[in-house]
Amino acid sequence: QVQLVESGGGLVQDGGSLRLSCAASGRTLSSYAMGWFRQAPGKKREVVAAITWNSVNTYYEDSVKGRFTVSRDNAKNTVYLQMNTLKPEDTAVYHCGAIHGAHYYKDYLSPEMLTEYDYWGQGTQVTVSS
Repeated sequence: QVQLVESGGGLVQDGGSLRLSCAASGRTLSSYAMGWFRQAPGKKREVVAAITWNSVNTYYEDSVKGRFTVSRDNAKNTVYLQMNTLKPEDTAVYHCGAIHGAHYYKDYLSPEMLTEYDYWGQGTQVTVSS
């Protein structure tokens, strides 16, 4: 059984930084593209970042470009999201997910791919105070 466990969330002041981790167990996810998405109360779920299986390509939602960096360590079966210059509007539960296996080993990320996940975690709360 595949499990994804996010960690690293917390309370931080406006302008602060956090580094989220997503550790996978149960199977290797090195062939999967991985995504980070967030859900805030009353708002739609949005994908904020994604990375191809080999880290060649990444995607960032416009509001986080230049502030967030997604990376992965396939040897550790772990994906990261470095979040800098955090803003109150970044407050949300952040989840990581393994993008659908139909997209194994693809070197690109398409909008369609970002909506399809085989596995995802319970999430970690990020709260940015003003």
